[in-house]
This record gives sequence, C-alpha cells and structure tokens, in this order.
Amino acid sequence: MKGPQFLRPGGARLLLFGGKGGVGKTTCALATALHRARAHPADPLLLVSTDPAHSLADGLAGEAPPPNLRLEELDAAAGLAAFRAAHGDQLHEIARRGTFLDDRDIDRFLALSLPGLDELMAVLAIGRRVAEDRYRTVLVDTAPTGHTLRLLALPSAMRRWLDLLDTLLAKHRYMKEVFQGRYTPDEPDRFILDLAAEITALDQLLRDPERCRFVPVTLAETLVLEETIDLARALHAGGIATPELVVNRLYPDSRCLTCTAARTGQQGCLARYAAALREIGHPWGIPMQPAEPRGGAALTALWDEATPIEHPPDSPATSPPPPERVSQQATPDTRIEVEAPSPAPGPDQRLWLFGGKGGVGKTTLACATGLHLAATAPHRRILLFSSDPAHSLGDCLALPVGPEPTQIRRNLAAMEVDAQGELAAMRSAYGEELEGFFAALSPNLDFTFDRRVMEQMLDFAPPGIDEIAALTRALVLLRQGDYDLFVLDAAPSGHLIRLLELPELIDDWLRAMFELLLKYKETLRIPRFAQRLVRLSRDLKFLRGLLDNPDQAGLALVAIPAALALEESRELVDACNRAGLEPRHLFLNLLTPRGACSLCAAQAERDKNLVAAFAAAFPAVPRTRLYRGAPPRGPAALTTLGGALYGVGD
Repeated sequence: MKGPQFLRPGGARLLLFGGKGGVGKTTCALATALHRARAHPADPLLLVSTDPAHSLADGLAGEAPPPNLRLEELDAAAGLAAFRAAHGDQLHEIARRGTFLDDRDIDRFLALSLPGLDELMAVLAIGRRVAEDRYRTVLVDTAPTGHTLRLLALPSAMRRWLDLLDTLLAKHRYMKEVFQGRYTPDEPDRFILDLAAEITALDQLLRDPERCRFVPVTLAETLVLEETIDLARALHAGGIATPELVVNRLYPDSRCLTCTAARTGQQGCLARYAAALREIGHPWGIPMQPAEPRGGAALTALWDEATPIEHPPDSPATSPPPPERVSQQATPDTRIEVEAPSPAPGPDQRLWLFGGKGGVGKTTLACATGLHLAATAPHRRILLFSSDPAHSLGDCLALPVGPEPTQIRRNLAAMEVDAQGELAAMRSAYGEELEGFFAALSPNLDFTFDRRVMEQMLDFAPPGIDEIAALTRALVLLRQGDYDLFVLDAAPSGHLIRLLELPELIDDWLRAMFELLLKYKETLRIPRFAQRLVRLSRDLKFLRGLLDNPDQAGLALVAIPAALALEESRELVDACNRAGLEPRHLFLNLLTPRGACSLCAAQAERDKNLVAAFAAAFPAVPRTRLYRGAPPRGPAALTTLGGALYGVGD
C-alpha cells in the first residue's frame, strides 16, 4: 500500500497530529480518520480534538462521518466539573485532614485552585478511550505547539499535585498510627492511588513507540520548520516517537510565475533544514490544493497525492529550472502587495493586541507594526511582547530575543517571557521565605507535616497563573512608564480566549489568598510573598483596566481566507467582546494573487468569496488585504512590510 505508514490499520493504538497553528493539523487528522474508516469499515475508530478552538465538525462541512468513525471534541471545563462532582468530597476530606484551614477556606480553594485539572481531564479521557479497547485506533487533533507540549507534560506536573494530596494525608495517617496503633486505608487513600495509577498508565502509553506515535504537520517555511524541529526535539526528549511527518501545501512544478516563485522558496527552505527533518522522521509531502479540503470526499482524497520527500542530503529536491524559465526568476522580492492599508494605532493606544488562529501571520504583523511605529513615531517607546508558549519573535526578527527587553531600535524593544520560568521564580521566592519562617520557630516543636503542606501550597494555584504572571511582568513596564505602547503577539485563538478569561479567576484566587494570610497571620508569617501577591493583584487590575478601555486597548484580528479561520475569528471576537476588548482592525493575510495557472485562479476565486464572508461577519471592522509573497524576516523586510500595512512607502 502506498502512502504514509500511519494510514495503515496496524501499529499504534494512539495517533496524535500536532504542530504550529494553521499548518493543517485538523485537516490531516480528519483525512487520516476518514481514509482508514472507509478502507477498513470493520475497524472502529475515534477522532478526538483537544484544541480549545474545535474545528472537526467544520472540517466535515456538516456531513456525517462513516458509521465506524466517532468524533469527539473534548470539553475540558465539563470534564473538570464532572471530576469535581465525583470526587469533591474526597478532596475536601483530604484537605481537612492535613491543613489548619477551616471548611470555608477549603471549599473556596478547591473551587478555584485545581491546577491544570481541566486540561488533565482531556488527556486522561484520551487514555481511557485507549484503555477501553473499543477502538482500533484513537486519533487526536492537538492544540498548537506550545500548548500541546504543556498538555503532554501534564502527567509529570500532576504527580506533584498528587504528592501534595498524599502529604496532606500523611499527618492523618501518622496520628492514627500513634493513637490507635494502626492505620487502615480508606476512600481518600484509594482516590489518590487510583488517580496516580491512571496518570502512570497514561505516561507509559505516551512513551511507548509501539502504542503511541506523534505525526508533526508542518509547512515548507522557515518559521514553521524551526518550530516543528523544536517540537520534535522536545517530544523525543520525552520519549514520544515521531517516525513520520507531513509537509503540507507544497507548490507544484509549473510555468506560472507565482507558483514557481513559491515552489523555489519552499524547496530552498526544505534543503536548508534537510538534516534536521531527517532526524524527526520520514517526510511526506502534500501538494497545495485548489480549494480548502472540506467534506468527506475532499478529505479522503487528500492522501492520494501524498508523496515521499526524497532528495540528496542538504540539497534541493528539484532539478535546475529549464532555460526558458531561468530569465523569469529573480532574487525573491520580500515586498508584499497590500490593499486598503490600516490606520496606525493612535497616540492614546497603550495596548495593541494581534490575535487569531495559529499560522495566520500574527507574529509577522506584530513585528512589522512595532518596527513601523518605531520609525514613524520616534517619540513613542514601544515594547513588542509574545504571550505564545511557542515564541517566535526572535525567529521572525532574526535577532536574539529573551526574557528581558532586547533593544531592536532606539525606541523599540522586544521580549519573550518564559511563563513556566516566572512561576518557578514565584515558587522559589515562596520556598525561601517559608524556609526562614520555619527556621525561626522553636526547635522543640515538630512541624514536619505542616511544613511539607505549606511548601507545596502553590501547587493549588489555578491553571494559567504562569501565563498571567508572565504577561503582567511585561505590563508592569508599561504601568511604570518605561514604555508608551505594548504590542502583544498573542497565543492562538483558543488559548487567547482562555487568557482573556483568566484575570477574573486569578483575581478570585488572590482575594482568597489575601483573606487566608490575614486570617492566619499569627500562624503563617511570610510578608515578602504576600507583597508579591499584592504586586500581582495590582498588575492584574491594570491589565483589566486596559482591556476595558477602548481608547487605550484594541484587537488587531489576523485571519487567512479559510472557512475554519472565519469560524475561529467569530469565536475570538465574541470572547474579546465579553472581556471588553474591541476589534479595531482585520488583516486578511495570505490572499492569492490572481495568476495565469488554474491553481492560482481557483485559489483567487475561493479567496474572493471568503473575503466577502469576512466582510459580512464583521461589517463594522475595517479590513486590510495582504497577498502572498516571500515571508519577510529580519528588521529591514519587516519595516518595509510595516510601511505597506499602514500606507507609507511605495
């Protein structure tokens, strides 16, 4: 049988598709599930989506899947609610036995602070589907790169949480043994043991190459390939196998100048990364489609055109162009055609947020905007910041960018904060102060169990506090007046929606923490940590104030001409409206210039219809159209793009 190994029924019980947003993960996952379901109608299959911005149903365009294929879009929040309903009593009893908190404090923290459990419920649900043995294979359409890695790391993170629960019970077990001579495990003990066993089984499944395989999906573009390589290396470090990968949307050999220029760029890019791609797995190429693959027939046929990418090491896979075309090829032009340029952010704007589906060009447009404003408004101090766990500002700028502001221009700095690092710093500061607190207590008192509980207390922080801590660390520079304008390259749609909803949840958690520290101030004295929480609360209030002020904060929505991008844009705008953040402009990116070949003509017609659909969906939002060209990289090319975006230059 021709085609990738993952199309065949043997082998892995769990097959995950992942990569940077916008590369076609959902399309490849759906196409694989449909291909296998129709080729092997006796095999029951399950296709699951863990992406908060689900699009399986959209990909099928309203059609029903084959009888042997079931689709499931996991609702992490609903899974967490069910978990609380089923195990809330055990959690309450565990906390009551092991802390000095009263019932009201326990109930409040358990309602606010089950860290990462919403995402863990989604991962555990996948493990259960495999363990049920009802399906020949469970296929998974994962969230974009940064959040996929976070999802796959959850089993290890949750072991720390289970250690905390076990620590809470340890004091109770000890007291029972001292006063009753023995301890008999009961329901809370069994709850911890059962959950620990399930997490261990999931971890073993993910790291078993015979049962689990990950298929990276990528594009032949520099930024996408670099992110894919980083993803694969992280997966390999965690013991997760990637025997094959998919390079999507490859341009055909053609006499069309538009297609030829695109193909030349793709082949050169693949040649530069040939060695790294070989380390990932065997690459398969899928050609650019005239129309977006939607519906059963188009998706099932997708793999018919898949071909192995075979070429000599580190050299282009194509032969030199024929003589009649050599004269038509020139050095790639980094200029991008722009129609209806956007007004630049006004002088009162303090937060300009670029949001949209993964892979639509948010990072590129954010960088171009920052450079343009730095050149045209030299009196304004601008900070370009990324909240995407899979940072790519440095790759786009072709400059090193880290957790401290890096000067790009005299009045422009860029910054990529490590959210996990910020949370680790908070934990470290808390641990050091706690160490001093217990060291000052009388050596004749035994606080062994209470100390262990307090040391692990931050494990009850709500999910997303790391992202908020990272974001507010940058915002404090704006609040203090170090910068006048904050240009934010946001995470893909589903996780930006979550980020917009986090301030209220974390604000509730902070209030609970403050009440706790005041209530038990004679018992627990950690003033420096309390001050850190006060600063976080102040920064959070500043963020909420910005989001609520349309004169100071606005959303620049970025999208591509695709039906799925339109649906995700609607969901994102609804979430932004709920958070008080208004969409101020729409950038429709990667439109196809009308060319002479049938492929370009078909894509241009499709784009025209989708541009009209976006106009109907967002009639009050001004729109700028950008056509495909060589991806701009580095300050010079991005500055040129910025001038075109905002109507400056030729």
